[in-house]
Amino acid sequence: MEGHVTRFALLLCITAAASASSQTCDPMEVNDNPWVYVSEILIGCWTSFIREDKAEVHILNLDFTAADINMFSLEMTNAKPMNLILTSPDKAYGAHVLNTDVNIYINNDSTLSLHGTQHKNNIHRQDFPTQDEELVKWATQKFGGVTSFTTVRNLKTMSSTGTKGTKPGSRSCILRNEDALEKHFMKIETGARASFFKFCSPQPENPGDKAELHIINIPDNSTTRNVSLRVDTHKTSVFLRGPRGTTWTIINPQHAQFGSTNDILLTTFTHRIPPFVTLDSDNAEEVQKKALDHFKVSTFTSYTELRPEDSMVSLVLGKKDNSGVVEAAPTPAAPIITNAPHQMPLLMQLYTSPDYRSPLDPTTKVQSDKRIYAEISVHTFGNITLTIKVISCFVRSMGSCPVLKELPFMPEACSLNSCPSSTRLSFSLDQLQELTTWDLECAVKLCHSEQCGDGGRVKRNLEVAQPCLQPPTPPCFDFGLPGVLGIAFGGFLIGVLLIGALWFIKIKTGYPTGLDISATAANLPGCPCSGAKRQPVSTNPSPSENSSANASIGSTQSTPTSSMA
Repeated sequence: MEGHVTRFALLLCITAAASASSQTCDPMEVNDNPWVYVSEILIGCWTSFIREDKAEVHILNLDFTAADINMFSLEMTNAKPMNLILTSPDKAYGAHVLNTDVNIYINNDSTLSLHGTQHKNNIHRQDFPTQDEELVKWATQKFGGVTSFTTVRNLKTMSSTGTKGTKPGSRSCILRNEDALEKHFMKIETGARASFFKFCSPQPENPGDKAELHIINIPDNSTTRNVSLRVDTHKTSVFLRGPRGTTWTIINPQHAQFGSTNDILLTTFTHRIPPFVTLDSDNAEEVQKKALDHFKVSTFTSYTELRPEDSMVSLVLGKKDNSGVVEAAPTPAAPIITNAPHQMPLLMQLYTSPDYRSPLDPTTKVQSDKRIYAEISVHTFGNITLTIKVISCFVRSMGSCPVLKELPFMPEACSLNSCPSSTRLSFSLDQLQELTTWDLECAVKLCHSEQCGDGGRVKRNLEVAQPCLQPPTPPCFDFGLPGVLGIAFGGFLIGVLLIGALWFIKIKTGYPTGLDISATAANLPGCPCSGAKRQPVSTNPSPSENSSANASIGSTQSTPTSSMA
């Protein structure tokens, strides 16, 4: 008997261990999902247009399909200056709170009714078309352009975030299918949608820093075949399962790994990535077990099952603080990237040597005569390895007068094992002679299976300094015996030449024969000597000397006469 009890207890332990190692849950229908919500794909546009008076132009197209009374509110107290055009084919009542810079335009024949206690003069009724394309043309003619056109179903509350409503790029409003949640300048809360959820979670909260696993399952009887998914959580694994022919378009895959039974399309690529997993059943338990087995984990964070009515649907995965407010999640702050929100995150690390072992500190100044080495890497997408192709690099000065310069680069060798999802290159900074801070940017393409797509740009700050110029070292002369003899002979030769030259000068510069040296000496004070040839003294006395000399001469001459007499 004791043996049977022991075996039964052991069986219970094994069963408990098996259930603990493969934990599942039974989904229940819920009105609201704490992790996944639907963002409908509706017609709209988003441009960079802004008027000369700094006012934006927004069109809000309201579509009400709910059975109850259509009521909504506009909270625009902190909005930027704008002209807001409201249009709707349905009858609805709206309450507004505006500031003085917001003007609202409503069609004269519209059944929309707005009520507010402040700035009633900012509500204008005019005749304008109600068709989408015609309304865009009318607004362009009246205001000069359109900043955004947004379609919202069953609006409850729209509030301004106080940020600019423009988007970099074109100024032309071209209507296409879009996700209104990406428009960061407004928060939108809507009523009930035509989709229903089944949800369950074996663990209420994720303990510590352990990575989350979320499972999304669309049953086979759903008509949805195109699903857009934006992931707004970090350290996340996502398992996707849908009917055959479903395509999952992944947006913002920065911090997630994916497993899927269907094709996956990255927004940066034009070709499909084949499924990771094969699973024909849409049973909740089997899907959960397959996800646990694929990611080699024992539990998951959430399981979501949904049946959208439309063939195209946009989902957002992320923990909501308020289940009634739907808003676009902010793009993760990453100062080293310049990618658009839908593009893969890129990282650029600089090094001082070609062995890539000495990372360059961002605050360190690089001398312009040095060569720097860079490694650009990309976040891996699940089990897919992406390769990087650098298209161009340039630098932009960060001073008051920005200067843009193209920076030539040289690819550096890197094996596939060392660089599975990165590339290496080097730069010469010779042309950066200015002492300033530069933004180094490189445009890249991301490739998978010989298919490439735009990968965006990666940016890194770079401070350049001039090299320290050392004074030239005087040469050291080593005088040996040959050098001494050469110098002595050279001195002797120079002396002989100088003496010869002086003798030649003496010969050629003698005084002329008719020159009176006494007169010359009197006229040239300070020159007691002269190289001029001396002339004999004249025997003719001057008149002053004749009177005194005559007597002496006469007496001298008379002596012999008298003696002779």
